[in-house]
Amino acid sequence: MRVLAAMSGGVDSAVAAARAVEAGHDVVGVHLALSAKPGTLRTGSRGCCTIEDSHDARRAADILGIPFYVWDFAERFTEEVIETFVGEYAAGRTPNPCVTCNEKIKFEALLDKAMALGFDAVATGHYARLSVVDGVPELRRAVDADKDQSYVLASLTPEQLRHSMFPVGDSRKPDIRAEAVRRGLAVAHKPDSHDICFIPDGDTRKFLEKRLGERPGDLVDAETGAVLGRHTGVHGFTVGQRKGLGIDRSVLDGKPRYVLALEPVSGTVTVGSADALTVREIHADRPVWPGRPLEGPTECVVQVRAHGGVAEAVAEVDGDQVRIQLREALAGVAPGQVVVLYRPDAGGDVVLGSAKIGVTGG
Repeated sequence: MRVLAAMSGGVDSAVAAARAVEAGHDVVGVHLALSAKPGTLRTGSRGCCTIEDSHDARRAADILGIPFYVWDFAERFTEEVIETFVGEYAAGRTPNPCVTCNEKIKFEALLDKAMALGFDAVATGHYARLSVVDGVPELRRAVDADKDQSYVLASLTPEQLRHSMFPVGDSRKPDIRAEAVRRGLAVAHKPDSHDICFIPDGDTRKFLEKRLGERPGDLVDAETGAVLGRHTGVHGFTVGQRKGLGIDRSVLDGKPRYVLALEPVSGTVTVGSADALTVREIHADRPVWPGRPLEGPTECVVQVRAHGGVAEAVAEVDGDQVRIQLREALAGVAPGQVVVLYRPDAGGDVVLGSAKIGVTGG
């Protein structure tokens, strides 16, 4: 097969490309330039898509003996990922930009271009596994549970999965680094990226305030209705947040407060006790089914965050809505997050589908 290997400049994508070559595929490496103003150096493990990253990817491609190109997707990344991220926070929702990036950039823009150029598949360094059952692709959790990225890939369509390869999904991270050493790849010990790639300093609130400005409002106690303080914008908060609320301790009863709800029109941030955070019902929309759509009430395991927020549940589809009844309560479930459904009879590692969380209930 002709395979386009997406090479970020990290160890995972370098080994993924190497394995595709070793498997006998005709491989071409490509690095996605996602920033209009890339820095020359990353800050430790923060940030990505820098000039340094593109150079690391090129050196890895040279060692593997494959052609290498840089494709400029900066404008589309800004429109599809960054502007969506800012808009969601402005609307009082909590987005996951990695889900959006995978959906709109790596497995839509990149894959579409690859198909147009005659490639059969795109290989990435994501930690996930793929299998085909009766002609239907199944997306599964990675062998390395700590690195599993099936959650951020769960919005991919069956057609996209048919043209995707995840060569490192059946390995553990230490083994990937050891393999990179054996192959002579200089990125073998390069730190993993974390946090949001386009916010390299990790200060999301500052990033949003720079783009949205100040939108003052009240911090209101859910039980008493008392105003506990003021804030500069709902975009500085997310459901479940405890720290950095800016509440004057003198007006509290000694109990911690958590963000329960955000109302962007009035600017109200409602806070309350930890008990008020728990939900047992989730209504989500815009479902995507990597395999077969659900039929009738379906037992499943749901996950509401990239790392954590897992519970057994029953899900039922009604048109473009998914109603989920949790068998055990979850805390800090925020509108705008993605809920991913896994099949419980397969050890909870086969993705059934995903949807965007809209409304939650106790």
